[in-house]
Amino acid sequence: MSRGGLRIDNQWGAGGGQRPVIQLIKEVNLLLKEYILSGDSKEAERCLRDLEVPHFHHEFVYEAIVLVLESKGEKTLRMVLQLLKSLSASSVITVDQMRRGFERVYMDIAEINIDVPRAYYILEQFVDKSFVMGIIDVKLRDLCPCRGRKRFVSEGDGGVVKHESY
Repeated sequence: MSRGGLRIDNQWGAGGGQRPVIQLIKEVNLLLKEYILSGDSKEAERCLRDLEVPHFHHEFVYEAIVLVLESKGEKTLRMVLQLLKSLSASSVITVDQMRRGFERVYMDIAEINIDVPRAYYILEQFVDKSFVMGIIDVKLRDLCPCRGRKRFVSEGDGGVVKHESY
């Protein structure tokens, strides 16, 4: 270690950025699971701060949204929305980190949809609610990919277009 790095380490200790990414992802997932069980957003905020990786909060946002997509029921969706709103309002998660987390989900949604067939539908709901709650802006909402598949119900329906239900 360089002399400058040694001096910083002595003054500040080994920060969160020194841990391997795999370990940080595991800790983020554990934090999210504990939050879903306890519902304690203040504790979740404290734990996220204790990780000391503000540059990695986009991973927290990404994992939180994926947790919603993979969950069954409204409870997880509501709880994650409340947590993201709280972390956004307290500026623990910056606008940039929030944006990066959402954009990463947008990029991966086709792959996620293979394992979670309703992923597009759930993501659209989550994004709309995130916008309404002020977690994301209109630009980020409008970037949300949608399946957009339409098909005719049958020839006997007079050409009515049916929106595919998820």
